[in-house]
Amino acid sequence: MLENKFISTTELAKILGVSRVTVFKRIKAGQIKAVKVGRNYIINKEDLGGILNDDLTDKDKEMIDKSVKRTVKEYGETLELLRAS
Repeated sequence: MLENKFISTTELAKILGVSRVTVFKRIKAGQIKAVKVGRNYIINKEDLGGILNDDLTDKDKEMIDKSVKRTVKEYGETLELLRAS
């Protein structure tokens, strides 16, 4: 049951799209609540709400929107073929 309640720093890095080093820096800075177990940290999934929802600024959202539009423009045909398969 505990493995479902907590995630590793590696898993959180993948979710956030950042490196493990960035996750460790955020833990050290108090931005991410984590528990040290041995040499590693684990993060309670209940503590992720704020991290996942508050990280994006309006500027970040605008940049993501532009990136998605550019990707669709450049790879639209390929994306349609992948969707159809």
